[in-house]
Amino acid sequence: MQPAVIKNLLSTYFTDGKIEVNDLTGGGDHFQALVITPAFQGKTLVERHQMVYAALGDLLRQEIHALALQTYTPEQWEQRS
Repeated sequence: MQPAVIKNLLSTYFTDGKIEVNDLTGGGDHFQALVITPAFQGKTLVERHQMVYAALGDLLRQEIHALALQTYTPEQWEQRS
């Protein structure tokens, strides 16, 4: 699995978001994703992660072994930087 495939799937789901995906080990199954989108407004951390999991669907059952997530609204991201 290539990070670009994951990024494209997430970009389709979060059309107004900023998304970065990195392969953590070089093995194509452990990834880190940063997702910044207004869709997370008012959502808990668990709800945000569930939204990302829904976007990736079956990939999480086979191709993706581990996924570290960072999820922010644009306002939270600006305050963080």
